Amino acid sequence: MNKLVIVGVGLIGGSFAAALKRVKLPYEYIGVVRRESAAKEAVELGIVDRTVSSIAEVAPELGEGDVVFIATPTLTVANILQQCAELVSPYVTVTDAASVKGSVLEAVQDAYGCIPSQVVLGHPIAGSEQSGVAAADPYLYRTHKVIVTPTESTGEDHLRRVRHLWRMTGAEVVDMSVQEHDQVLASTSHLPHLLAYALVDSLARDEEHDNIFKYAAGGFRDFTRIAASDPTMWHDIMCANGDAIVRSLDLLTDNIAQLRTAIIARDGQAIKELFTRAKSSRDYFSRMISHRTREAKMQKVINYRLQPGGEVKGTIRVPGDKSMSHRSIMLGSLAVGTTEVTGFLEGADALATLSAFRNMGVDIKGPVDGKVTIQGVGLFGLKPPTEPLNMGNSGTSMRLLAGIVAGQTFSATLTGDESLSKRPMKRVADPLRAMGVKVDTEEGGRPPITIHGAGHTTAMHYDLPMASAQVKSCVLLAGLYAQGETSVVEPAPTRDHTERMLRGFGYEVKTEDAKVSLKGRGTLTATQIDVPSDISSAAFFMVAAAITPGSDLTLEHVGINPTRIGVVNILRAMGANLTLSNEREVGGEPVADITVKYSPLKGISIPEDQVPLAIDEFPVLFVAAACAEGTTVLTGAEELRVKESDRIQAMADGLTTLGVKATVTSDGMIIEGGAMGGGDIVTHHDHRIAMAFAVASLAASEEIRIHDCANVATSFPGFVSLAQQVGMQIEEQTL
Repeated sequence: MNKLVIVGVGLIGGSFAAALKRVKLPYEYIGVVRRESAAKEAVELGIVDRTVSSIAEVAPELGEGDVVFIATPTLTVANILQQCAELVSPYVTVTDAASVKGSVLEAVQDAYGCIPSQVVLGHPIAGSEQSGVAAADPYLYRTHKVIVTPTESTGEDHLRRVRHLWRMTGAEVVDMSVQEHDQVLASTSHLPHLLAYALVDSLARDEEHDNIFKYAAGGFRDFTRIAASDPTMWHDIMCANGDAIVRSLDLLTDNIAQLRTAIIARDGQAIKELFTRAKSSRDYFSRMISHRTREAKMQKVINYRLQPGGEVKGTIRVPGDKSMSHRSIMLGSLAVGTTEVTGFLEGADALATLSAFRNMGVDIKGPVDGKVTIQGVGLFGLKPPTEPLNMGNSGTSMRLLAGIVAGQTFSATLTGDESLSKRPMKRVADPLRAMGVKVDTEEGGRPPITIHGAGHTTAMHYDLPMASAQVKSCVLLAGLYAQGETSVVEPAPTRDHTERMLRGFGYEVKTEDAKVSLKGRGTLTATQIDVPSDISSAAFFMVAAAITPGSDLTLEHVGINPTRIGVVNILRAMGANLTLSNEREVGGEPVADITVKYSPLKGISIPEDQVPLAIDEFPVLFVAAACAEGTTVLTGAEELRVKESDRIQAMADGLTTLGVKATVTSDGMIIEGGAMGGGDIVTHHDHRIAMAFAVASLAASEEIRIHDCANVATSFPGFVSLAQQVGMQIEEQTL
């Protein structure tokens, strides 16, 4: 068993150990604690397994795979590092949690005479006014950011180990340079603490301070709360990061001086402009916090419990199209003028795209009830993000945004959650490299992916090796920044939302058979976009009605883009009673109401030309096949293996659990329709797997329990309530 040595078992170190123990990470937890009473308390609370009084006592036991975590006050870190340099094997990973990295990096250099590969500096952006081992909280880091600041000499194995440990605490890990970290923290953390201490001290010296404190309202309480933090810790930080703090303080001092002048002159316009700018920035910050809160809720364990049978009747409208919601934010941000979007999907995936463009300086208001207003900045108006852009679970966000960042004058790192981090990005990295862009990925071409924009790309012709709308869109969006014509040829038709929406923004795109092309360096003009309901979301209810006797369901305002109607064509081929009405065009996209009534289904061999047109809908189509009479055969669907999960294997496993015969092939599946029982379903963090088996309950004879359904919110917020509304017997359980 490897050893994790915590030097300083207080709030930060104790919470780190407690979080890793909570997820049962197999380490021996050893605390380095000098005070006997604190050492005894750490063991009694179960924070560590045993304690020692110094690194010297435990150093001989340490070797490859072991970790030393330094969680002491900033100015004491140098002494600990000196001990590590003298006593600890170079195969041991050494990391820290100090909130100033410049002084720690200097201490590393002084202790080792170089920057060794084993040292990985880090800083968790989390804390509390409480201190000591009794304040240790196993959930302290959950959904919070942890910044690591690797150098050129940092060893990959050591860096990977530190990232893994922090991720296991529930934190989001991002990379920064030492200099950038210290300046960002000086502005967002160190300066506010300085101001809180200074304000309380100033008012305490006022002769009327008793009345000031007596009648102070909540605003004073909230702002000065952080002045109750540990003075020794903040003394160390102010001394260690003084230069960066002074730079931030100078900026604030200048702004306050301008405000003071405006108040004396009764310059209401200047005062209002400053307050308006500040309110807009604070509102943006609030939206970011709200998004993080939603992410925190998603980290809870959510299961579905479904009783067999039910009915499917009524008229509903499912959420807006996810593909169009992504693209409306992207192209609206790159356009000149104000773009207004209605019907925007307020799911986690689309919100990840929205957040990314806000982080690149785009003023975006909303979403409020599906309405978003975007102040476009033009093709070259984006600004460098101050942190990696987190795409959450959205492969569309990551792949399309890679094409846009490729043409910028700055670099950006695109990250994602556990599921997205396993998905292949080589398919976009390779064509971008062919366009002259430097692209870095993790081993196996997986995220995080770093795009080093040079302000331009090289126009090219690209033959897609596999039909993929995301890769096609990535190349076309990168082509916006090239001199000359960029073209893509598809081996089979894929969704064309990018081409249609580019035209909607006044940008010329040519389509000739399987070839799509555009010329770079043009202008996108702001427009209005009404996002139709997502046919991928509607598909779950289409199949639900198709397999349920007595059903009669109408889905309103559904997008029926010709590159997306594979699910309609396949269900009709299987004998579904499905009709389209009220067909119209909205913002360049065809829309209709879809009515589905029950009709017995029959198994078919799915035409391969329909596969790209229904690639996201196959999980629920597999359920339709399981309810059909006869055999359904799918071929040519290799891409299903590299979605949020291996959807072929995951669906086959689940169907087998329910008693359906499902045989996996290299590029598809063979399903024998028949009776369906119940059981426990594993989703592999894939929202479409969860929703597909929820639909299966309508034809089941026993209860179905679906585990790990939190990610449903990424594509279909409100799925459970809509399912209950039409008559499905579904219960959401939060653990």
